[in-house]
Amino acid sequence: MWQDAAVTTRTDRRMLLDTAALYFRAFHGVPDTVQAPNGEPINAVRGLLDMIARLTTEFEPTEIVACWDEDWRPQWRVDLIPTYKTHRVAAEPAADADPAIEIVPDLLSPQVPIIREVLTALGIPIIGAAHHEADDVIGTLASHASIPVDVVTGDRDLFQLVDDSRDVRVIYTGRGMSRLEILTDSALTAKTGVTPAQYADFAAMRGDASDGLPGVAGVGEKTAASLLAEFGDLDGIVAAAADSGTALGASARAKILAAADYLRVAPAVVNVVRNLDLPEFDGRIRSSTPEQAAQLDKLSAEWGLSSSLKRAREALAARV
Repeated sequence: MWQDAAVTTRTDRRMLLDTAALYFRAFHGVPDTVQAPNGEPINAVRGLLDMIARLTTEFEPTEIVACWDEDWRPQWRVDLIPTYKTHRVAAEPAADADPAIEIVPDLLSPQVPIIREVLTALGIPIIGAAHHEADDVIGTLASHASIPVDVVTGDRDLFQLVDDSRDVRVIYTGRGMSRLEILTDSALTAKTGVTPAQYADFAAMRGDASDGLPGVAGVGEKTAASLLAEFGDLDGIVAAAADSGTALGASARAKILAAADYLRVAPAVVNVVRNLDLPEFDGRIRSSTPEQAAQLDKLSAEWGLSSSLKRAREALAARV
């Protein structure tokens, strides 16, 4: 099991990037008329660099890690809930492609290798794990960090990692980079009506169409939050539904019992993994080596990254 070996100081802070979520947002937020000298769109790369520049300047991390989807739809999650992310699977993949290949816009796919090159040249480690999503990498790195952590994501599932006692916050990009939300324990409860410890159970009951999670039919966010407030967690709700002597209303009881098979497996799908065996890495922000600087200059000229890459380099240099 990977263990954090970071040396803690008062000002240290680790920033974990939900990388794919951010470059998808960048791709859709920056016009594809933003192009490299060869005419290829470079909007996702430049948009991601601008995000990194802003996040570094505003939140002042001492470490940055780009967390990566080595498997965006792990089979073990699909085995539990077959509809998991089904709508994101390409309907007719190429003959030699993975049958569960993710639908990615044609203009985005060629930019992903460039993103990896640029992150590496910036000295930002890219960390993934076989058979797991970036969420699971983030869950492990956040749960075992010896320093405060900021998780940058547009994925609500990662709200379950918020933890004031360990200074783990989520910087939520769901409303756009101009309206970032910083979620702490109290902010999350004010937003959703549940605590971070209850969030995964809340998400399982509510469901999530974007992930192909059906949820409990007839149970929305308000009902899920009220049930958790009364019974504590999903186990308590299921137990109350099975016991006719509890105060659970007849309508809610019927809905929970009807969803018993789903609720038996949903927590394993919704809860992020927190104990992955990850490779050793060093995410501390450092001055670029001459080799890195030369590579960044080359990438900037080749792909027309100019001002975006300059802003990111300056923001990172200011944190050294």
